[in-house]
Order: sequence, then structure tokens, then C-alpha cells
Amino acid sequence: MLRQTKQSHLLRNLFEVCLEDHVAIDSKNGAVIYRNIGLGDIARYRLPWAGKVSILHRASGALMFLLLPFVLYLFEQSLTSEISFAKFSALLSNGFAKVVVLALIWAYLHHFCAGVRYLILDLHIGIDKASASKSAVSVLIVSLLLTVVFGAKLFGLF
Repeated sequence: MLRQTKQSHLLRNLFEVCLEDHVAIDSKNGAVIYRNIGLGDIARYRLPWAGKVSILHRASGALMFLLLPFVLYLFEQSLTSEISFAKFSALLSNGFAKVVVLALIWAYLHHFCAGVRYLILDLHIGIDKASASKSAVSVLIVSLLLTVVFGAKLFGLF
């Protein structure tokens, strides 16, 4: 019994666990051992800004792809005739259609801004952690500000 207690005590002291980072550190040699993140931990996981921008870049690309038939329909309706343009204008006076178009505007603007960021990163400019975080936050701010401007125009505020 004493031997089991010593073994379990040694095993507990073998690893110092850092729960915030989901990393275990081997106390013998200082090696880092990465642990899997469980489903319950996903909500508590602190994703860096660059990771959030990356996920939103993918989501905006998927949203643009899924709304492509809607965009092509709107484009076709606006070009066919004066009557179809009047139908197009009436469709865009609907509040739900405006929200869908606003989501599409955000998706395009965010995808464009994040794409420019990734092109700059491909040139090995701003790849250190601090610069990458600042550029990720600026992508979010710029895309949201541009969306507000285009949304104000869409909803007729100016």
C-alpha cells in the first residue's frame, strides 16, 4: 500500500499541468507535452485574434459561395428590363433582403481585407506575433467600419 502511494505521488509530481494553455510540462526534462482539447474546453479556449480572423475568412468565403445564386439572381433581375429592375428595387425594400445583402457585403469586405493581410504575410511582412495580432485586429476594425458605411447607404441613412 505504501508503495502504491509513493508511485501515485511520483506520477502526480511528474507532470505540472497548465490548464489554461492545454499543455503539460515534463518536470524531469522540461519537455512540453501537448494535450488534446475536449469538447467542453472549446468554449473556454482563448483563440488569438489571428485565429479568429482566419476562421472568419473561411466563413465569409463559404457565405459568399452559398449566396452566389442569390447574387446572380439579383444581378439578372437588375439588368433584364425596366420592369425587372422595379421588381429588384421592390425586393431590396424588404428588411430581410437588406439584412441578407448586408451579410453579403460584410462577407465580401472581410474576405477582401483578410486576403490583403494574408498576401502581406506571404511577403514575410509582419509575421511576428505582435504584428500579426495588430494586423488581425485592424482587419476586423476596417471590415466592420466599411460594413457600417455600406450598411448605412443600403438602409438609406445618406
